[in-house]
Amino acid sequence: MKTMFFNILLASWIFSQGAHGQIAVAAEPALEDESSIYLVTKAWEALKNNDLEAVKALTKKGIDRYGQRALAMQKQLQGFARGNNAQIRRYWALNDVATVLFIRGKAYQTAGMYEEAVASYTQLVNEYKFGQCWDPRGWFWKPAQVAQENIAMIKKGVFFDYGDYASATLVARAWEALDKNEIDLALGYTEKCIVMYKDKAQDMQKSLKDFPKAAEEDVNAYWALNDVATAHFIKGQAYMIKGTSDAALREFEKVRNEYFFGQCWDPRGWFWKPADAARNWIEVLDEKMKTEDFLFNI
Repeated sequence: MKTMFFNILLASWIFSQGAHGQIAVAAEPALEDESSIYLVTKAWEALKNNDLEAVKALTKKGIDRYGQRALAMQKQLQGFARGNNAQIRRYWALNDVATVLFIRGKAYQTAGMYEEAVASYTQLVNEYKFGQCWDPRGWFWKPAQVAQENIAMIKKGVFFDYGDYASATLVARAWEALDKNEIDLALGYTEKCIVMYKDKAQDMQKSLKDFPKAAEEDVNAYWALNDVATAHFIKGQAYMIKGTSDAALREFEKVRNEYFFGQCWDPRGWFWKPADAARNWIEVLDEKMKTEDFLFNI
């Protein structure tokens, strides 16, 4: 899956960035002249091949050639560039320098060189934080935000493998972590899913007046709603195992109150409703907390 994702990413990057010369703030060299697109593409390839030295060389070349232009673009912004794809790509130098710095940090992290990884991520956050990177699924993501997450992982010593960042992948890994009693990992995967897909999930929830038809393709059309509802449910389960009843109750109430049309696929061949299961756990937790309060006040 990782190999396929990298290949899609590389192809999509070249295609989506190909109009730099038409929409950029200033003209950029052609691909064969080692443009920023070329350097980013080669850096992704080097990361895929675990070629740290190539990543380092390409990142240095990108900063040497485009760093000052990227800094100038950074200074023009008060926040992340918004608008259509063309408007975001106007900041091509900033986007591409931020991306190669992220790739270098990731290469160091993969190699276990955590001090160097943190330094690379920190440079990205401090100097090029408003850069954005195109995702082949149709949107821009923010390297500085992911870099901050990676810094936190390194400092905690808890490492997540988000795979292709798809909601289904994150939920699957959260279930796996919960089954293995790896609570911090389960919480991390669920939180990532919720942060990335909650807006889409809320839109899907608002569009429904009842559960979708029972046909699998109809239910799967509401993928974000299903996965975010499931993520909150898993998060509640994880907090219960951790012994934090208040936090568990909040997660179950989220499912019941905000994502109640979400459904989760059971490998035995049917969909179940996280909101129904959440209601049961809410009753259990309410009773448990009442009992604890009673015993405390005796």
